[in-house]
Amino acid sequence: QVQLVESGGGLAQPGGSLRLSCAASGFTFSSYVMSWARQAPGKGREWVSGIYSDGSNTAYADSVKGRFTISRDNAKNTLYLQMNNLKPEDTALYYCAKDYTPNRPSVTNHLYEYDYWSRGTQVTVSS
Repeated sequence: QVQLVESGGGLAQPGGSLRLSCAASGFTFSSYVMSWARQAPGKGREWVSGIYSDGSNTAYADSVKGRFTISRDNAKNTLYLQMNNLKPEDTALYYCAKDYTPNRPSVTNHLYEYDYWSRGTQVTVSS
């Protein structure tokens, strides 16, 4: 069965960095767009960043552009999110997600187009 397991969340100071990882299993990882999303307390889930199946194309929400970098290692079935210059408003539960369409030709930022989600890892940015 499909499993997505994140690691790397925690507490960071404003301006600090964290790196999230998402280990995938149970499907052909290299055939799917993958994304990160987050949900802050009292708010809806929002798409953060996505990456094409072979890593050749990436996309970011305006709120994280220039600060976050998404990447993947298809040999290790692992997705990453490098978060730099963190801000208090980045505090949220972060999820990785698998697109339900194999070999989609572009990154989608519509959350309804992702069929499997990780449990979430907490990122807290505070001094």
